This record gives sequence, structure tokens and C-alpha cells, in this order.
Amino acid sequence: MTKADAQKGIRYLCGLWAKERGMIVPPIDQPSFTDFYAWVQSNYPAYLDFRTTTGVQYDVEMWFDQEFKQTWRN
Repeated sequence: MTKADAQKGIRYLCGLWAKERGMIVPPIDQPSFTDFYAWVQSNYPAYLDFRTTTGVQYDVEMWFDQEFKQTWRN
């Protein structure tokens, strides 16, 4: 999968994951990236199979933080 395709998919999955957990977006509390990443690994591992110079988990966390308006954490 290309990085661009993975990014689109991860951003979509952020919304799906939040919906499954009954979260509003942007959330009031800080959603757990660790929980999200484990959920993606278990259910949609193809989205974690892309080339990157920074690291898959790093990129996914950046997209997650952007989707949930938490970029201030980085």
C-alpha cells in the first residue's frame, strides 16, 4: 500500500474507531492512540503496511493526533 493510501485509510478508521466507542469528534478527553493502534493491528493490518522514512507507528500517530485535534501533544 502506498503511504498516501494508508493515510486516507487511517484517517477514515479514526472516525470509525471513535464511532464504535461512542466518542464525539473532536473528543472532550484524549483518546488513546495505543488502543487505536492495537485495534488497527487486529482489524485492518494492511493499513500499517507502507514505506516511510519516519516509521509506520510515528506516521499513524501523527495522523491520529491531527484527526482528533491533539497535535499539541507532539
